[in-house]
Amino acid sequence: QVQLVESGGGLVQAGASLRLSCAASGRTFSGYAMAWFRQAPGKEREFVAVISRSSLNTTYADSVKGRFTISRDNAKNTVYLQMNSLKAEDTAVYYCAADSYRTVLDGKPDYWGQGTQVTVSS
Repeated sequence: QVQLVESGGGLVQAGASLRLSCAASGRTFSGYAMAWFRQAPGKEREFVAVISRSSLNTTYADSVKGRFTISRDNAKNTVYLQMNSLKAEDTAVYYCAADSYRTVLDGKPDYWGQGTQVTVSS
């Protein structure tokens, strides 16, 4: 089992930056790819970004490429999502997830956090 707790969400204006954090506990953090998903009101949850166990590989949704950066610190059991140039359409609940890289890209990770709200005002 892996427990995931997100933090760092909030209300910001369009164009601002925000950094989300996800702290993991339980099984070995470095044994999992880590990812961020988001769910906007009235929409399905969607993939945002994933980072491999060793940070060598990352994949981003087209909608956030060039604006968001995923990173991890295996010594701190934490994954981050740096979000720059935020837009109103980035408003959503952001979820941290853990599993294999392939399983994350398939949208079916086993482990999820409870989410943190990000609201971007235009």
